[in-house]
Amino acid sequence: MRNHEVTNEQQLLDENGKIAEPGWARRPVWKYDRSRIKSPAFRIKEWDYYLVMNEDYAAAFTLSDDGYIGLQSVSLLNFKEKWEHTETILTPLPMGKMKMPSSSSKGDIIYRDKRLRLEFRVDSGRRMISCDFKDFYQGKPFYCEIALDQPDMDTMTIATPWSGKKAFYYNQKINCMPAEGYMSFDNVTYWFSPEKDYGTLDWGRGVWTYDNTWYWGSGNGTVGGRPFGFNIGYGFGDTSAATENILFYGGKGHKLDDVTFHIPEDYMKPWRFTSSDGRFEMEFEPVLDRAASMSAFLVSSDQHQVFGKMSGKAILDGGKFIELKDFMCFAEKVHNRY
Repeated sequence: MRNHEVTNEQQLLDENGKIAEPGWARRPVWKYDRSRIKSPAFRIKEWDYYLVMNEDYAAAFTLSDDGYIGLQSVSLLNFKEKWEHTETILTPLPMGKMKMPSSSSKGDIIYRDKRLRLEFRVDSGRRMISCDFKDFYQGKPFYCEIALDQPDMDTMTIATPWSGKKAFYYNQKINCMPAEGYMSFDNVTYWFSPEKDYGTLDWGRGVWTYDNTWYWGSGNGTVGGRPFGFNIGYGFGDTSAATENILFYGGKGHKLDDVTFHIPEDYMKPWRFTSSDGRFEMEFEPVLDRAASMSAFLVSSDQHQVFGKMSGKAILDGGKFIELKDFMCFAEKVHNRY
């Protein structure tokens, strides 16, 4: 059955290094054990990505160990003034040296070099992001101290194989985490308030194929006095067991089937989203394209993470309509070869 929900706790990988039970879950029921992976260390990819945003500004933070390369990055985005800056530090051949936690619910990640100190800490339902980035842009530093509360709520957890390959994708998306704290750049302090601002975590572990294009969209806000969010996406692996499309409302997940991104040639033109079950039908008005491209030897990346305003309807499991109007979110298309 499509969208197979897995509820039993189990090892992610069987003795052959393949996903034991593909599907989706509301929490991380699969146990990730790096030692069970049958692929070489340079093929293993492990990452934590946080996005904290409101209607006016956002910040994104990545710590990753992608085998033969590590990618540590910070982005600051200003939607009102329509500018963004992303600074990325590449680290050669980490191959497990970063000791990325095997669980999203515990374990700290601390990265330090001459320019950057970036820390992700987890403690009893509260996540802390702390950053000190020297010479972030135009010789000016970037700082932040942000706390994300994680109430008891559903998340989007998925285990996806690649058919006929040892590759796999284990991922958890946590939406609707109230954000509190600040970030500072160029003598401006940007504040986050837990009454209206939210953060998202993209926690992933896996072994990918070399050449991939994925589509991902996510948004958080308050609708009818309750937290509402969504996660949509496709492009990775064999999704016959489950999609990663889901709505969140008041802490409860409402599973969706397929969602299709209709992207114009010009990324800043209006987008459209349609769904196979008719439960996610949206128009998207771009505000800012965080575009980035990189090519070095066998490694290349072409990214368009577009922030903008979503308008349309979403339908919960019981048939309740959620009407969105200028709902701030993002949608992206990313092509990687590495």
